Amino acid sequence: MAVRATVSRFPIDSDAQENSGLPWGVTVTPFATKDEEDRPPAYGTDGDLLPRCENCWAYFNIYCSLDQWSWTCCLCSQLNGLTTKSIARYSLPESCPELKSSFVDLELPAEDEGLQPQPVYVAAIDLSSSEEFLELTKSALLAALEALAPGSLFGIATFSHKLGLYDVQGPIPVVKNVFIPPDTEGTLAVELEDVMPLLQFLAPVETCKDRIASALETLRPTTSWERTTAAGQGMDGVLMGGRGFGVAMEALFNYLGSEYGSTFALARVFAFLSGPPDYGAGTLDTRRYGEQYASKGEDADRALLPEQTPFYKDLAAVAVQAGVCVDIFAVTNEYTDLASLKFLSIESGGSLFFYSSTDDSTLPQDMYRMLSRPYAFNCILRMRTSTEFKPGHSYGHFFPDPQYENVQHIICCDSYATYAYDFEFVGVDGFSRHGSEPPPIVQTVFQYTVVVPPEELENSVSRTSSRGKYSLKRRLRIRTVQFATAQNINEIYDSVVPEVVLSLLVHKVILASLEQGVREGRLLLHDWLVILTAQYNNAYKLAQYKNGSSITSQIDVAFSQCPEMQHLPRLVFALLRNPLLRFHEEGVHPDYRIYLQCLFSALEPSSLHRAVYPMLTSYSTPDKQAYPRHSLSRAALITSGSPIFFLDAFTTLVVFYSSTADPTLPYPPPHDCLLRSTINKLKQERCITPKLIFIRGGQEDASAFENFLIEEQDVDGSGLTSVTGFVSFLEDITQSVLEFMK
Repeated sequence: MAVRATVSRFPIDSDAQENSGLPWGVTVTPFATKDEEDRPPAYGTDGDLLPRCENCWAYFNIYCSLDQWSWTCCLCSQLNGLTTKSIARYSLPESCPELKSSFVDLELPAEDEGLQPQPVYVAAIDLSSSEEFLELTKSALLAALEALAPGSLFGIATFSHKLGLYDVQGPIPVVKNVFIPPDTEGTLAVELEDVMPLLQFLAPVETCKDRIASALETLRPTTSWERTTAAGQGMDGVLMGGRGFGVAMEALFNYLGSEYGSTFALARVFAFLSGPPDYGAGTLDTRRYGEQYASKGEDADRALLPEQTPFYKDLAAVAVQAGVCVDIFAVTNEYTDLASLKFLSIESGGSLFFYSSTDDSTLPQDMYRMLSRPYAFNCILRMRTSTEFKPGHSYGHFFPDPQYENVQHIICCDSYATYAYDFEFVGVDGFSRHGSEPPPIVQTVFQYTVVVPPEELENSVSRTSSRGKYSLKRRLRIRTVQFATAQNINEIYDSVVPEVVLSLLVHKVILASLEQGVREGRLLLHDWLVILTAQYNNAYKLAQYKNGSSITSQIDVAFSQCPEMQHLPRLVFALLRNPLLRFHEEGVHPDYRIYLQCLFSALEPSSLHRAVYPMLTSYSTPDKQAYPRHSLSRAALITSGSPIFFLDAFTTLVVFYSSTADPTLPYPPPHDCLLRSTINKLKQERCITPKLIFIRGGQEDASAFENFLIEEQDVDGSGLTSVTGFVSFLEDITQSVLEFMK
């Protein structure tokens, strides 16, 4: 569990926080295997016996003072008695993880002793699609079958104007179809359990892998003739399509829900979509993405971000009740309205993947990667703090507990998933200035369940009956972090962590654009940088006013007195140039924007930093790095004189050979060189598969590389300006700071 703060020294009180102009908060990556200092947790058992404070319910930890019969809570200073069991436990301190580390992971007693859960996976495949889409989906599912652990159960369902269930447990695959009613209020006329018993539909992977593969080979797109005959005339005489996604999903959730808690503890549904749901309940009207908005004078950036129907949000609640987590893989270049569909994945604990074409899609690799990594489910995340401050807003793909404050539920969580919190002071006093009081403390608690495969159990259980059986383990992970306080504003500025500041900004900006449109999100970001720059200049008394007029040259927009903050203007500029905040007129597809919102709001800070401001390095040969970092400008390329550049933009990796590179340099870089091993390591560590592009400058189209060199681009996308982008952006900030300071 990694906990990273925007400032490593906390502001002393609300005035100091306000005057700094910086967001104050943390990001939390609860299921990360190590903490923010790269240390693993101290493991142990008996998490249920860990003492808790009678006043604030915090858990006993390494920062609490311990006496023979009692302990004092480091968050609220309450004195607590110890039970006889705890006294005995702490008489042998070397066996207690909580006395050795501030990061512990303890086993809890099993709640479902008798449950032998099997991992359950269901592929729901769109047949109102093309041959290319189905080929890509097949290769993704073949990759998935390789990643699945033995003992898993797998089912194939298809949807168009009918819902198909496959039985692959016999000698040849059999499919049974149920017609989906075309009316927007309709549900299936028959229960799926009556069409095919669930345990006939869910096949054991290790004995049926070949049959599952041959069933996938039989998939064919429904013909346009079939669709039109089934659909007939739709609303307003518009011919309806045949993608009955909403009804199919609802039926599948109810079907799987019958075995929730007996056959499985979490089922994952992979929904492969080639376009918008346009048939039956859950139909989305894609006409809102068309000429209408231009003529109505509506702000397309605002109109296309909210959902048009609560159908999929409500459906996510049905999925959660049935113990189902949904991953959506949208492979489409037509408007699919992910703004409405995204809730089905993010609110059920799943992911949203978006690919604009089948040609160079990384779907099979993403699928394999997603299923190969461990995940926790039925998770509860709780943050407690010292009494002087408290968590304010929380951000991320979780949902708040209806009863308790600062308690979040996460359906399914992998080691990359990250959440964020804002802090605010409880009263005017703030923290103690003299160090007499305990320092600020943040305690993050993560309770979760993992499915433990049979081989891991064999080590701990000698009985032969455990062979081939999975078991559930409930665990409690606690990270307690102590922070220093800043005695003045300079200390706050010196302790800034730019990538965590960026994380909180991105969350705030996404929220603002969803509520008020992209323009508002951009304004919020611009104004934040103006106020921060003004507060910083005030703090360092850099802008002196003479006779009521200031000397512009003395406004320091580059934060030259404070190395930690110097990267912030570039990050803000890059974020304004990112498709997340670029305007619709610039050709940013609304579905791509929604995909980025979902991706960015779950990334941990260093990955988000790469996605917003890519890392550019140069090499003198494929085996020798020249410079570790360049700014994203053409000028940097020319002045460095290096022949090879490597750009890491998180979702894309580009290797660029400059037109002046020595023709004897091997191209593309050989597989055993330093550059290749760097690329392979990055690909290995990513939560998604980055697309790798090789470009020879002067011989091939270099736009895929040059588009990332944002510093000469104008901030609002109106092409190259007479004054280059980043420079004129800083001039604009200077002018706005002067206005603000007047």
